[in-house]
Amino acid sequence: MTALLVKNIGILQTPLGSHSHKGREQGENQKLKNAAILIEDGLIKEITSDGKLPAGKADEVIDAEGRLVTPGLVDGHTHMVFGGYRQNEIPLKLKGATYLDILRAGGGILDTVRHTREASKEELLDKTSGFLDEMMGFGVTTAEAKSGYGLDLPNEVKMLEVINELNESHDMDMVATFMGPHATPDEYKGREDEYIDMICKEMLPYVKEHKLAEFADVFTEDSVFNYDQSKKYMQTAKDMGFLLRIHADEIEAIGGSKLAGEMGAVSAEHLISINEEGLESMAKGGVTAMCLPATSFYLGANFAPARKMIEMGIPG
Repeated sequence: MTALLVKNIGILQTPLGSHSHKGREQGENQKLKNAAILIEDGLIKEITSDGKLPAGKADEVIDAEGRLVTPGLVDGHTHMVFGGYRQNEIPLKLKGATYLDILRAGGGILDTVRHTREASKEELLDKTSGFLDEMMGFGVTTAEAKSGYGLDLPNEVKMLEVINELNESHDMDMVATFMGPHATPDEYKGREDEYIDMICKEMLPYVKEHKLAEFADVFTEDSVFNYDQSKKYMQTAKDMGFLLRIHADEIEAIGGSKLAGEMGAVSAEHLISINEEGLESMAKGGVTAMCLPATSFYLGANFAPARKMIEMGIPG
């Protein structure tokens, strides 16, 4: 057994409870002054305050020198496993092209799919590991990571294997999400229903059997997957035991957030264009809102109505 003591913590601040908070709960934090933490074999054994030290003996001591200490940060929405970059799209955006314009022209997600399919697993492991190092430098200790840039079974599996291998080898705790319906690949263009059928019959069972992901996600959006296609995928995933997430109302409100509440999704993500029906469905279903303000900044769009979500009791 190894023990670590963190002492001389100016303020130890932590949210209360381990559930998804809503309303005023989101502002509730416990603050302990002049605190210390004893950790044994990676688990918190004892916390003291007011200058007292834990009774246990430590093998290693870290002096916080009066600084603020908080739990590690959690990044609940990432697409960090991918090949290539999209810097060539910046001039198009500067000329007024929208996200969906670029996607319809074969760019955006589909451009990244081509580069991800070309990349080896070793290349993706090395690239993603670098992202994790950078994130940990900012205090992130747990990260969700989605597939969705393979769009066929071998490459989706390749991405999920990268996530799972890094969960074992890197200090970051990783949570894998399967997102086969992130876009329609070129080989299924115009046959979105067939693509969803293939995912439900081939991809989801394989991912479940090999325990490659805990969550299933879908991009419910104009020119991507509609309400009915998304519902079929989510119901199939739910029946197999996956927990559900959904990319909803990022650009157009076509029913994604409404579907999230109906299906009992763990989270609905983006929500820039969410409408009243979607808000009410999420509140009723207890769906956690995952707002991503950097996306609004990148798209030049409005921000998700976070204050209204808080007032309606939507967890966040």
